Amino acid sequence: MPLELFLDLYSPPCRAIYIFAKKNGIPFEFRPVVLGRGEHLKPEFLKVNPLGKVPALRDGDFLLAESVAILLYLSRKYQTAPYWYPPDLQACARVDEYLAWQHTAIQLPATNVYLCKSLLPHFSGQPVDTVRLDRLLGKLKPALQHLDQEVLAAKPFLATEQVSLADLMAFTELMQPTAVGCDLFRDWPRLAAWRARVEAALGPELVQDAHKLVLQPRDPRDAQQDPRLAQELVHRLQERLS
Repeated sequence: MPLELFLDLYSPPCRAIYIFAKKNGIPFEFRPVVLGRGEHLKPEFLKVNPLGKVPALRDGDFLLAESVAILLYLSRKYQTAPYWYPPDLQACARVDEYLAWQHTAIQLPATNVYLCKSLLPHFSGQPVDTVRLDRLLGKLKPALQHLDQEVLAAKPFLATEQVSLADLMAFTELMQPTAVGCDLFRDWPRLAAWRARVEAALGPELVQDAHKLVLQPRDPRDAQQDPRLAQELVHRLQERLS
């Protein structure tokens, strides 16, 4: 049975795994899970990940959740190029350092910006709360400043001299708000140059393929398919962003 990846390409960690597998020629069956339709809460998916979250992996009888764990599993199983997760102790530690830091420093605030700018208006039918959006962007600024003025002042990529899993995770996370009109690279020249280097390393066509969903406007009919689910999502989003 082929490796199965359960992904929603609206999700940055899912896109990171998709890009990594495609870039490295890893054979897999793509199992789409549409979060906006509540497919992650259905019994058939909960058998794969009882936590009801994507991404998830099934390799025969082996089940695995969490994006970083999945990326490391794929890199080890398929012995991908060493620059993704270097064998050198200190270089590897730099990748680990970023992957540990990014959860609260990048992923959480960047996702909140996206939810406020795109998902909440989509499901609520209300305009973007610009005051809330500015507040959320402000919470992301220290991390962007750190990357631009400190990390990327010393080297071309986030962890080493070559693209690594750290860059892949960061790239997909920072593209999420950027795709819906909050350009996180505009005020940070080193970060903008890094984005171009990462896109070149990954391949522009693959980047476009992975991001085509998030780059196109959502169909407003999606929010009307299940009013009860839409109302529940709005409630959860309001609680998260309050």
